[in-house]
Amino acid sequence: MNIYLIVILFIIISNYVVTLLVERLNIACIQTKVPQEFEGYYDAEKYQKSQDYLKETTRFDLLSDTILIAITVVFILIGGFNVVDGVARSFGGGAIVTGLIFVGILLLASNMLHIPFSAYATFVIEEKYGFNKTTPKTFILDILKAWLLTAVIGGIIFSVILWFFDKTGTWAWVYCWVAVTLFQIFLMFIAPVVIMPLFNKFTPLEDGELKTALENYTTSQHFKIKGIYTMDGSKRSTKSNAFFTGFGRFRRIALFDTLMEKHTIEELVSVVAHEIGHYKKKHIVKHLLISILTSALLFYILSLFLNNRGLFAAFQMEHLSIYASLVFFGFLYAPIDMIISIVGKVFSRKNELEADAFAVTTYGKPESMVQALKKLSVDSLSNLTPHPLKVFLSYSHPPVLERIKRIRQLH
Repeated sequence: MNIYLIVILFIIISNYVVTLLVERLNIACIQTKVPQEFEGYYDAEKYQKSQDYLKETTRFDLLSDTILIAITVVFILIGGFNVVDGVARSFGGGAIVTGLIFVGILLLASNMLHIPFSAYATFVIEEKYGFNKTTPKTFILDILKAWLLTAVIGGIIFSVILWFFDKTGTWAWVYCWVAVTLFQIFLMFIAPVVIMPLFNKFTPLEDGELKTALENYTTSQHFKIKGIYTMDGSKRSTKSNAFFTGFGRFRRIALFDTLMEKHTIEELVSVVAHEIGHYKKKHIVKHLLISILTSALLFYILSLFLNNRGLFAAFQMEHLSIYASLVFFGFLYAPIDMIISIVGKVFSRKNELEADAFAVTTYGKPESMVQALKKLSVDSLSNLTPHPLKVFLSYSHPPVLERIKRIRQLH
């Protein structure tokens, strides 16, 4: 049997087994008694509801993963990629056009497979637990907009990568890395004004006590912003959030309308102070630099596997091509990507604690931050007692009880 096929199947199956084990441990870690810190916020009925939500979403995710992984494995074993390649080549275009068709067919098929699962999660599970506000029209439009963006942005990036690897020889991976990095930075600037408004409406925050409080805080921290906006998050879900977009003087604060409905002014300022903490502590820049370095690693390793006959034989391919090399390499790169992701999440959790500390120290209202975290957790039915292994592998934020504990230790 082909060694690459053995390795790829081992990666897919072992990743599935690890996920299954971790999720079972996470479910087993559920505590029936409300943690003391949340007494008065969670009554027995709502706390049970949060546990039911965790169990149902976990089981559904595992079911969908099982089905999708089984389809992927069967598709590989029956030579499905070669069939798609034959269809792409039948159009008679050049290497870039054929590559775009090949990847386009695979992405379209993958997205079509995911739609039923996404629809069930949105209109059945999220609806059942009172979160869903998405209409069928919004659901369909979101999919179509995402496909359009993928076709335009993804098509440009993929075409550039194919061209460099086809025309520039040994150092092609460097040219690809530089091009993708520049495009990534470009997108970070245009996303707030071009891409994000395609999915949500951003409205300048009206004059009032909240706007004044936020402006006073940002001024006290010498933090320049382009504006403060509300976002119609309620068109999709009752869950809340806040975030920053843009860089330098183009930075904007965006508050979900659902967040503003449920929190006091001091709690909202605390949430914004946390986000500003990420900028002040250079977390955004550090994350960008790490992303740039890891993409360099990806392109370098990718260059070693281009047109690898053994790898193509694993997928029963009749023709070698750079575009298929990019797709197949993704299967081999998965373990490296997982390691990078775990390391990234370790630093992300550290950064979140630093941002909490910044907010509490500069705003001086630790209880407001604690109250905001509690409300956000209860409103989203968050798991208060996740298994440590689940946190280590998957959590970009520390568990809420740990965050609250660290905040209380500051004063």
